[in-house]
Amino acid sequence: MHALELLLNRTSQPRLQEPAPAGEVLENIMQAALRAPDHAALTPWRFVVCQGQGLNRLGELLEQAAIASDMSEKDIERAPQLPLRAPMVIVAITKYQENPKVPWIEQVASTACAVHAMQMAALAQGFNGIWRTGSYAQNDEVKKAFALQEQDEIVGFLYLGTPQAQALPRKPKDSADYFEFWNE
Repeated sequence: MHALELLLNRTSQPRLQEPAPAGEVLENIMQAALRAPDHAALTPWRFVVCQGQGLNRLGELLEQAAIASDMSEKDIERAPQLPLRAPMVIVAITKYQENPKVPWIEQVASTACAVHAMQMAALAQGFNGIWRTGSYAQNDEVKKAFALQEQDEIVGFLYLGTPQAQALPRKPKDSADYFEFWNE
């Protein structure tokens, strides 16, 4: 798939099944993350790849977080099932590093670029995914389970697998609604 075609036609795919990326394909996805823009080469990222029993472990963590956060009974029952919506979930974390030239927001943005790069690399190799956040990305219990410090962030959960269906084409947006030009 050509890069421009990939970028202009990307869509998230929430319905995913086995197989998940593996071997060289997974290594390509991980290497794509490590090529994200990274001011001062801080590599402010940490990624936790959950698959197999790791998905259950992540589900148990989300369930415990739901209980500790006094979520509804429905949310507590649903929590352990959330990671099972795909055969692989990559938890993307910003490990903030104090630096006078690279503010917190830039380090979070760098991690976000890494997530996007992983999704693009998956799509380019015949897989797909969806980048999810939600309340668990901001949940103190979840952050504690991943040993995060106060300024660290869970930037998202990247669900990856084989699409169950072909994505429907989307109508392009009008760029004039989002871009303005300062030519003078």
